[in-house]
Amino acid sequence: MNAYEEKVLEELKIWEIEMCKRPSLWNKATKSVQTKINEKIPQKVHDVITGSMKQMIKATLIGSKYTTKRTIKFTADLRERDYKFQDRLAFYRKTAAVEGAGTGAGGILLGLADFPLLLGIKMKFLFEAASIYGLDVKDYRERIFILHVFRLAFSDPHKRKEAYENVVHWKETITKFPEHPNSLDQLNWQELQQDYRDHIDLIKMLQMVPGLGAVVGAYANYHFLDDLGQVAKNCFRWRLLTDEKNKRNIIKKHPY
Repeated sequence: MNAYEEKVLEELKIWEIEMCKRPSLWNKATKSVQTKINEKIPQKVHDVITGSMKQMIKATLIGSKYTTKRTIKFTADLRERDYKFQDRLAFYRKTAAVEGAGTGAGGILLGLADFPLLLGIKMKFLFEAASIYGLDVKDYRERIFILHVFRLAFSDPHKRKEAYENVVHWKETITKFPEHPNSLDQLNWQELQQDYRDHIDLIKMLQMVPGLGAVVGAYANYHFLDDLGQVAKNCFRWRLLTDEKNKRNIIKKHPY
Protein backbone atom coordinates (compact mmCIF):
# COMPACT_ATOMS: atom_id res chain seq x y z
CA MET A 1 0.00 0.00 0.00
CA ASN A 2 1.49 3.32 -1.06
CA ALA A 3 1.56 6.62 0.84
CA TYR A 4 -1.53 7.99 -0.92
CA GLU A 5 -3.59 4.91 -0.05
CA GLU A 6 -2.42 5.15 3.58
CA LYS A 7 -3.61 8.77 3.60
CA VAL A 8 -7.00 7.75 2.20
CA LEU A 9 -7.37 5.07 4.88
CA GLU A 10 -6.86 7.73 7.55
CA GLU A 11 -9.55 9.84 5.87
CA LEU A 12 -11.88 6.83 5.86
CA LYS A 13 -11.37 6.38 9.62
CA ILE A 14 -12.41 10.00 10.20
CA TRP A 15 -15.40 9.48 7.90
CA GLU A 16 -16.42 6.39 9.89
CA ILE A 17 -16.57 8.48 13.07
CA GLU A 18 -18.75 11.02 11.27
CA MET A 19 -21.14 8.35 9.97
CA CYS A 20 -21.47 6.59 13.32
CA LYS A 21 -21.86 9.56 15.66
CA ARG A 22 -25.12 10.03 17.54
CA PRO A 23 -27.79 12.40 16.20
CA SER A 24 -27.50 15.99 17.46
CA LEU A 25 -30.22 17.77 19.42
CA TRP A 26 -31.13 19.60 16.21
CA ASN A 27 -31.46 16.27 14.37
CA LYS A 28 -33.75 14.95 17.11
CA ALA A 29 -35.93 18.05 17.07
CA THR A 30 -36.17 18.04 13.28
CA LYS A 31 -37.00 14.33 13.24
CA SER A 32 -39.80 14.88 15.73
CA VAL A 33 -41.41 17.54 13.52
CA GLN A 34 -40.99 15.46 10.36
CA THR A 35 -42.50 12.40 12.05
CA LYS A 36 -45.59 14.37 13.09
CA ILE A 37 -45.98 15.70 9.55
CA ASN A 38 -45.60 12.25 8.00
CA GLU A 39 -48.16 10.80 10.44
CA LYS A 40 -50.75 13.29 9.21
CA ILE A 41 -50.22 12.26 5.58
CA PRO A 42 -52.64 9.46 4.57
CA GLN A 43 -51.04 6.08 3.92
CA LYS A 44 -52.45 6.11 0.40
CA VAL A 45 -50.38 9.23 -0.33
CA HIS A 46 -47.25 7.56 1.04
CA ASP A 47 -48.00 4.52 -1.12
CA VAL A 48 -48.33 6.65 -4.26
CA ILE A 49 -45.10 8.57 -3.58
CA THR A 50 -43.25 5.37 -2.68
CA GLY A 51 -44.43 3.64 -5.86
CA SER A 52 -43.48 6.63 -8.00
CA MET A 53 -40.00 6.92 -6.51
CA LYS A 54 -39.47 3.16 -6.78
CA GLN A 55 -40.34 3.21 -10.48
CA MET A 56 -38.20 6.29 -11.14
CA ILE A 57 -35.15 4.76 -9.49
CA LYS A 58 -35.61 1.35 -11.14
CA ALA A 59 -36.04 3.01 -14.54
CA THR A 60 -32.90 5.04 -13.95
CA LEU A 61 -30.97 1.94 -12.89
CA ILE A 62 -31.97 0.06 -16.03
CA GLY A 63 -31.17 3.00 -18.30
CA SER A 64 -27.91 4.04 -16.66
CA LYS A 65 -26.32 0.61 -16.79
CA TYR A 66 -26.37 0.78 -20.60
CA THR A 67 -25.29 4.42 -20.99
CA THR A 68 -22.43 4.41 -18.49
CA LYS A 69 -19.07 3.84 -20.18
CA ARG A 70 -15.79 2.97 -18.52
CA THR A 71 -13.76 6.17 -18.39
CA ILE A 72 -10.56 4.98 -16.72
CA LYS A 73 -8.15 2.05 -17.10
CA PHE A 74 -8.58 -1.04 -14.95
CA THR A 75 -5.02 -0.62 -13.67
CA ALA A 76 -5.33 3.06 -12.70
CA ASP A 77 -4.20 3.80 -9.15
CA LEU A 78 -6.40 5.36 -6.48
CA ARG A 79 -4.97 8.86 -6.95
CA GLU A 80 -5.87 8.82 -10.64
CA ARG A 81 -9.36 7.54 -9.89
CA ASP A 82 -9.89 10.24 -7.27
CA TYR A 83 -8.79 12.91 -9.74
CA LYS A 84 -11.19 11.62 -12.39
CA PHE A 85 -13.97 11.41 -9.83
CA GLN A 86 -13.52 15.06 -8.76
CA ASP A 87 -13.67 16.12 -12.40
CA ARG A 88 -16.98 14.32 -12.96
CA LEU A 89 -18.40 15.52 -9.65
CA ALA A 90 -17.71 19.13 -10.71
CA PHE A 91 -19.57 18.47 -13.97
CA TYR A 92 -22.61 16.97 -12.24
CA ARG A 93 -22.71 19.71 -9.60
CA LYS A 94 -22.92 22.31 -12.35
CA THR A 95 -25.52 20.27 -14.24
CA ALA A 96 -27.68 19.98 -11.12
CA ALA A 97 -27.31 23.69 -10.35
CA VAL A 98 -28.40 24.68 -13.86
CA GLU A 99 -31.37 22.31 -13.67
CA GLY A 100 -32.35 23.66 -10.24
CA ALA A 101 -32.13 27.27 -11.41
CA GLY A 102 -34.25 26.51 -14.47
CA THR A 103 -37.02 24.66 -12.65
CA GLY A 104 -36.88 27.06 -9.70
CA ALA A 105 -37.47 30.05 -11.96
CA GLY A 106 -40.54 28.39 -13.43
CA GLY A 107 -42.68 28.41 -10.30
CA ILE A 108 -44.60 25.57 -8.67
CA LEU A 109 -45.21 23.38 -11.72
CA LEU A 110 -41.60 23.32 -12.87
CA GLY A 111 -40.53 23.11 -9.24
CA LEU A 112 -42.39 19.82 -8.98
CA ALA A 113 -40.62 18.60 -12.11
CA ASP A 114 -37.30 19.15 -10.34
CA PHE A 115 -37.80 16.06 -8.14
CA PRO A 116 -37.51 13.39 -10.88
CA LEU A 117 -34.94 15.41 -12.87
CA LEU A 118 -32.61 15.82 -9.90
CA LEU A 119 -33.06 12.18 -8.92
CA GLY A 120 -32.04 11.13 -12.43
CA ILE A 121 -28.92 13.30 -12.28
CA LYS A 122 -27.95 11.80 -8.92
CA MET A 123 -28.36 8.23 -10.11
CA LYS A 124 -26.46 8.83 -13.35
CA PHE A 125 -23.64 10.40 -11.34
CA LEU A 126 -23.50 7.39 -8.99
CA PHE A 127 -23.25 4.98 -11.91
CA GLU A 128 -20.41 6.92 -13.46
CA ALA A 129 -18.63 7.23 -10.11
CA ALA A 130 -18.95 3.49 -9.51
CA SER A 131 -17.46 2.81 -12.93
CA ILE A 132 -14.52 5.12 -12.20
CA TYR A 133 -13.69 3.09 -9.09
CA GLY A 134 -13.86 -0.22 -10.95
CA LEU A 135 -17.33 -1.56 -10.17
CA ASP A 136 -19.13 -3.46 -12.92
CA VAL A 137 -22.36 -1.44 -13.15
CA LYS A 138 -23.97 -4.08 -15.38
CA ASP A 139 -23.94 -6.47 -12.41
CA TYR A 140 -27.27 -6.11 -10.58
CA ARG A 141 -25.50 -6.71 -7.24
CA GLU A 142 -23.39 -3.63 -7.84
CA ARG A 143 -26.56 -1.70 -8.67
CA ILE A 144 -27.89 -2.71 -5.26
CA PHE A 145 -24.63 -1.40 -3.76
CA ILE A 146 -25.18 1.90 -5.59
CA LEU A 147 -28.64 2.14 -4.03
CA HIS A 148 -27.13 1.59 -0.59
CA VAL A 149 -24.67 4.40 -1.26
CA PHE A 150 -27.62 6.62 -2.22
CA ARG A 151 -29.48 5.61 0.92
CA LEU A 152 -26.47 6.38 3.13
CA ALA A 153 -26.06 9.83 1.59
CA PHE A 154 -29.66 10.79 2.38
CA SER A 155 -30.30 8.63 5.43
CA ASP A 156 -32.04 9.77 8.57
CA PRO A 157 -29.32 10.62 11.17
CA HIS A 158 -30.94 8.07 13.48
CA LYS A 159 -30.43 5.33 10.86
CA ARG A 160 -27.11 6.48 9.41
CA LYS A 161 -24.97 4.06 11.41
CA GLU A 162 -27.05 1.11 10.18
CA ALA A 163 -26.88 2.38 6.59
CA TYR A 164 -23.10 2.80 6.95
CA GLU A 165 -22.64 -0.71 8.32
CA ASN A 166 -24.65 -2.14 5.41
CA VAL A 167 -22.11 -0.55 3.06
CA VAL A 168 -18.88 -1.44 4.88
CA HIS A 169 -20.07 -5.00 5.57
CA TRP A 170 -21.16 -5.41 1.98
CA LYS A 171 -20.33 -9.10 1.63
CA GLU A 172 -22.81 -9.81 4.43
CA THR A 173 -25.42 -7.32 3.20
CA ILE A 174 -25.57 -8.71 -0.34
CA THR A 175 -26.37 -12.21 0.98
CA LYS A 176 -29.79 -10.87 2.06
CA PHE A 177 -30.77 -10.38 -1.57
CA PRO A 178 -31.67 -13.28 -3.91
CA GLU A 179 -29.36 -13.74 -6.89
CA HIS A 180 -31.82 -12.21 -9.31
CA PRO A 181 -32.39 -8.66 -10.63
CA ASN A 182 -35.82 -8.64 -8.97
CA SER A 183 -34.02 -8.60 -5.63
CA LEU A 184 -34.34 -4.81 -5.84
CA ASP A 185 -37.88 -5.42 -4.62
CA GLN A 186 -36.42 -6.56 -1.29
CA LEU A 187 -35.53 -2.96 -0.40
CA ASN A 188 -37.69 -0.98 2.01
CA TRP A 189 -38.81 1.55 -0.58
CA GLN A 190 -41.12 3.53 1.70
CA GLU A 191 -38.32 4.10 4.20
CA LEU A 192 -35.99 5.08 1.38
CA GLN A 193 -38.35 7.65 -0.14
CA GLN A 194 -39.35 9.06 3.26
CA ASP A 195 -35.74 9.59 4.37
CA TYR A 196 -34.92 11.16 1.01
CA ARG A 197 -37.92 13.48 1.14
CA ASP A 198 -37.20 14.49 4.74
CA HIS A 199 -33.68 15.39 3.66
CA ILE A 200 -34.71 17.68 0.81
CA ASP A 201 -38.30 18.79 1.56
CA LEU A 202 -37.72 22.08 3.40
CA ILE A 203 -35.31 23.64 0.95
CA LYS A 204 -37.33 22.36 -2.02
CA MET A 205 -40.38 24.17 -0.64
CA LEU A 206 -38.34 27.39 -0.64
CA GLN A 207 -37.47 26.69 -4.28
CA MET A 208 -41.13 27.23 -5.19
CA VAL A 209 -41.30 30.71 -3.62
CA PRO A 210 -41.56 33.37 -6.36
CA GLY A 211 -38.40 35.42 -6.65
CA LEU A 212 -36.30 32.91 -4.69
CA GLY A 213 -36.81 29.77 -6.75
CA ALA A 214 -33.92 30.09 -9.20
CA VAL A 215 -31.32 31.04 -6.57
CA VAL A 216 -32.48 28.45 -4.04
CA GLY A 217 -32.80 25.75 -6.70
CA ALA A 218 -29.28 26.28 -8.02
CA TYR A 219 -27.74 26.45 -4.53
CA ALA A 220 -29.66 23.46 -3.17
CA ASN A 221 -29.01 21.16 -6.11
CA TYR A 222 -25.30 22.05 -6.17
CA HIS A 223 -24.92 21.15 -2.51
CA PHE A 224 -27.10 18.03 -2.71
CA LEU A 225 -24.72 16.73 -5.39
CA ASP A 226 -21.71 17.76 -3.35
CA ASP A 227 -23.00 15.90 -0.27
CA LEU A 228 -23.78 12.84 -2.37
CA GLY A 229 -20.33 13.07 -3.96
CA GLN A 230 -18.47 13.02 -0.65
CA VAL A 231 -20.35 9.95 0.56
CA ALA A 232 -20.01 8.19 -2.79
CA LYS A 233 -16.28 8.86 -2.99
CA ASN A 234 -15.64 7.31 0.40
CA CYS A 235 -17.91 4.32 -0.26
CA PHE A 236 -16.21 3.52 -3.55
CA ARG A 237 -12.73 4.17 -2.12
CA TRP A 238 -13.55 1.72 0.63
CA ARG A 239 -14.64 -0.91 -1.91
CA LEU A 240 -11.47 -0.44 -3.94
CA LEU A 241 -9.12 -0.66 -0.96
CA THR A 242 -10.79 -3.52 0.91
CA ASP A 243 -11.86 -5.86 -1.87
CA GLU A 244 -8.35 -7.06 -2.61
CA LYS A 245 -9.52 -10.31 -4.17
CA ASN A 246 -11.64 -8.48 -6.73
CA LYS A 247 -8.78 -6.05 -7.34
CA ARG A 248 -6.36 -8.87 -8.16
CA ASN A 249 -8.87 -10.53 -10.49
CA ILE A 250 -9.43 -7.31 -12.42
CA ILE A 251 -5.70 -6.78 -13.00
CA LYS A 252 -5.25 -10.43 -13.98
CA LYS A 253 -8.05 -10.26 -16.58
CA HIS A 254 -7.04 -6.83 -17.90
CA PRO A 255 -3.23 -6.49 -17.63
CA TYR A 256 -2.99 -3.18 -19.51
